[in-house]
Amino acid sequence: MLRSICGAPSGAGCSIQFGTKISSAAPGSAQGLYLIVSDIEAARRELIDRGVKVGEVFHPATPGAQFRPNGASGRVGGPAAGHASYGSFATFNDPDGNGWLLQEVRARLPGRIDSASTSFASANDLASALSRAEAAHGAHEKRTGQHDSEWAAWYAAYIVAEQSGKELPA
Repeated sequence: MLRSICGAPSGAGCSIQFGTKISSAAPGSAQGLYLIVSDIEAARRELIDRGVKVGEVFHPATPGAQFRPNGASGRVGGPAAGHASYGSFATFNDPDGNGWLLQEVRARLPGRIDSASTSFASANDLASALSRAEAAHGAHEKRTGQHDSEWAAWYAAYIVAEQSGKELPA
């Protein structure tokens, strides 16, 4: 019987299909495969809701701990402090036994995305970007000592700069 799960976030440039007998590769031969997500808890819940056994969220206490087997030393339970990008993980195996790592990336490092494109995988991603822009804009208004009536343009510039890895407005 063929069982598979195929998924791609809205607007994604790729999709992934998990299933049995969909590849000629030996079952379990691929390990340490990454899936980048913007919200590790939400991604974990979605996989669990689809019947996938996903390990608890963790962050590495030592470099490379995310590549060690479950239960190995060097992993600390819970997400990285402040959900720092590139720092939180969860693991699962697909039906063929291949090993996958969910990695939370909330803000990409410079040069890691198409700077001509600004998109969000979910309303939650956009809301998070707006919250970060709001906090930064509040600090901006405090520094200038005045209300910024062009706040919408400031938010937009902040979010686009953040997504493209460019210097953030001050």
